[in-house]
Amino acid sequence: MTQDELKALVAKAAIDYVGTGTIIGVGTGSTVNHFIDALALVKDRIAGTVSSSIQSTERLRAHGIPVLDANEVETLSVYIDGADEIDHRGHMIKGGGAALTREKIVADMAAQFVCIVDASKQVDVLGRFPLPVEVIPMARAQVARRLRQLGGEPTWREGVVTDNGNLILDVRGLKITDPLSMEQEINQWPGVVTCGIFARHKAGVCLMGTAQGVQTLRY
Repeated sequence: MTQDELKALVAKAAIDYVGTGTIIGVGTGSTVNHFIDALALVKDRIAGTVSSSIQSTERLRAHGIPVLDANEVETLSVYIDGADEIDHRGHMIKGGGAALTREKIVADMAAQFVCIVDASKQVDVLGRFPLPVEVIPMARAQVARRLRQLGGEPTWREGVVTDNGNLILDVRGLKITDPLSMEQEINQWPGVVTCGIFARHKAGVCLMGTAQGVQTLRY
């Protein structure tokens, strides 16, 4: 199966986690686009969605799926999103699509995080994929200096502005053996909105597309 076919496979499997009458969180990215398309076939089952990006909001609404303001919703039954990397404990790197802050907000609202990925995203140690860090513009250079002190090689993702009006630094060269500790460290720096380590909001379930079909991993 191609990578795109594996993404479609896990996206369809995630529909089983969509409860009748619930409000669900919907992430961002190519795998989530497949999920949104699958969700459109059962859209009458749910009460609505909270979206993590303008891109996903537009796709959901194009299918006639209601998108609610996060401020009007107290809790979500489930958050379904992809990842750029996921380790064997459910920790992830996210933010390749520059939606990491809103993704963390929606994940924080949800009772369960279901990650949908193809098998190429699984790693033993996070850091092969460059770590995205969302920063307010005036802090870009200072945060980059701090990231170099951690041993990383930050690069400004020029031409990219997040849905929140901020910038992205992509950090290469990190071996993230303690994801929770590094997430907490980077997130406390002035000017950092959030980093793309999802350790505090790690996946509870991962639906992983493999050549043998969908593998369900629980953490």
